[in-house]
Amino acid sequence: MIVSHFRRVLRRSLYALTAALALCGSARAATVRVGYIPVIGSAPLFVMQGQNWARDAGIDMQLVRFQSGPQAIQALVSGKIDAYVAGVLPLLQARAHGADVKVVASAATEELEVVSRGALAADLPEQPTLLPPDALRQRFADFAARAGHKPKIAAQPMGSVPDTLLRYWLKARNGLDPAQVADIVGIDIDAAQQAFLAGAVDAAILREPALTIIRHRMPGMRVLASGHDLMPGQPGSVLAILNGDAPDRAAWKTAFISSFVKATHLLATDPEQAEPYVQQALGGGMLPKDIIIEALKASASGFVSDPARIVDAVGQLQEFEVQSGLLRKAEPVAALFDLEPYRQIAQ
Repeated sequence: MIVSHFRRVLRRSLYALTAALALCGSARAATVRVGYIPVIGSAPLFVMQGQNWARDAGIDMQLVRFQSGPQAIQALVSGKIDAYVAGVLPLLQARAHGADVKVVASAATEELEVVSRGALAADLPEQPTLLPPDALRQRFADFAARAGHKPKIAAQPMGSVPDTLLRYWLKARNGLDPAQVADIVGIDIDAAQQAFLAGAVDAAILREPALTIIRHRMPGMRVLASGHDLMPGQPGSVLAILNGDAPDRAAWKTAFISSFVKATHLLATDPEQAEPYVQQALGGGMLPKDIIIEALKASASGFVSDPARIVDAVGQLQEFEVQSGLLRKAEPVAALFDLEPYRQIAQ
């Protein structure tokens, strides 16, 4: 077993070295513009940057920040970015508009949770507990009866993964009509966190590090649905590349994917080593170290690189979007994924 493990590690190292040598042999560094959203699922990029893995491979990685996946998609379709690290569902819409974009690696799974505050959180235990559909229905009804209005839930713009997953959880998992039980507010990531903290909404679907920040600032916050409750194996942030088969991509594609997978593995196995890079990227160095470490440890089991593990779940969510009228027609899900680069790296 030890020998087999050593061989796998050696093969991965040789694969990455070959890609790096190919890049280093170029006359100049390859510029790669990467769109991302400021969540823990984008952390492999911060590790790559902090460890200088991209630079050492001859890549000038330029990170471009967006507040939602659909915003990043607009830049992707117009050719303003070369790669994308954010939610997977908007990529289906990009392909529907003719963009040749493919997912080459997963970054994180089961990222999103639904958290509640105030009357909607009343009497819920501190430790997340799965609410049966009837209990959830009654909780929403009791809130509306007391408050005189449906609970407001902060999500992100329609078509984003948070918005679709929230609706999927309500309708497909619990048999509730989203429009009947809640007012879903589509706003940016930072705005959703601030709205929840300020009491402007009664619940929100959020990711780390927002979940840990809120947990510390608002002890009365309670989890309505964990990432697993929303959807087992829920697809989260992914790495996608635009025009991946174009000749100019060959100069950096393999080395970039290899470094991204290496960074994802570090996050899954040694969160504390990754902490300085994530703290600087997400909090500008202002968020306390303990908060970032706690958020990374809470996310560690969800850092998954193999894109094959999320293909079926993406298909389920797209089918839900079509059935719900959120998407006009289904796109071939298999065509969204290029599984071969990861297979080569993982050998």
